[in-house]
Amino acid sequence: MPHGQIKTSKEIETIAEGGKLLRDILLRTAKLVRAGVTTKELSDYAETEIRKIGGRPSFIGYGDKSNPFPAALCTSVNDVVVHGIPGKEILASGDIIGLDIGMEYKTLYTDTAITVPVGTVSSIAQKLIDVTKKSLELGIQQARAGMHVGDIGHAVQSYAEKNGFSVVRDLVGHGVGYGVHEDPQVPNYGKKGTGAKLVEGMVIAIEPMLCSGTYHIFFDDDDWTIRTEDGGISAHFEHTIAITKQGPRILT
Repeated sequence: MPHGQIKTSKEIETIAEGGKLLRDILLRTAKLVRAGVTTKELSDYAETEIRKIGGRPSFIGYGDKSNPFPAALCTSVNDVVVHGIPGKEILASGDIIGLDIGMEYKTLYTDTAITVPVGTVSSIAQKLIDVTKKSLELGIQQARAGMHVGDIGHAVQSYAEKNGFSVVRDLVGHGVGYGVHEDPQVPNYGKKGTGAKLVEGMVIAIEPMLCSGTYHIFFDDDDWTIRTEDGGISAHFEHTIAITKQGPRILT
C-alpha cells in the first residue's frame, strides 16, 4: 500500500463533504427513474446537479483517450453489470437500473452507486436488489484497520451465494480519493485474512456486483458496456468508505 494513498483527517473531511453532496444527487436522480424516461435524461440531470455545486463529473472523459467515457452517470439496465452508456434507451416497467456516479470535488474524488426498480419488478429482481444492498452493508462492517480486503470479499460473497446469487469476479472495488481508481483492489469475493491489509486513513470504494445467473461477463462493441454472459440480470451498490480509529465511516 503506497504511503501516498493514506488520506489525512482533513482530506477525509473534504471527501466526506463531497460524498454527502454526491449521494444526495444520486438519490435525487434515482427518484426520476420511471417507465418512459431515457437513460440520457437521468445522466443529464446528474451532470447538471454536480456542476451546480462546483463539482466535476469524474466519469466524463475517463479511460482511454481514443474512447473516453462520455457521460456523468453509468446507467446499467437489466443484464448490464456496469458502465452502461446513457442514451436513447427508454426505461420500461419491470426493468432494473444501476446508477453509478463519480465526482471530483475540491480536488478529491468520491464514487457511489445504487440499483433501483422501474415500476413493478419480478420477485427475483427485487430480491437481487435487496441482497446486493445488504451484501454491501456486510462488506462495510469488515472495513476496519487490521482487517484485510479478503474479509470484505468473503462477507459479500458468502451472503450473495447463500441467497442464490453469483458475484462478478472480473470487476472489483478500489481505493479512491486522489483519483477515480487507486490501489488497493477490493474484490467482492475472497478468503478471510487474505489480500491487502486495511490501515487507518485508507479510503476505499466497496461495490458488490451480483448476478441472477452466471458471474461471467463480456464487453459490448462500445468497449464500455459490460453484460452478463447468460443474459441474467445484475445489480450494483457502492459506497466510498474511510478506515478510521472508530471503524468504517461511510463518506457517501
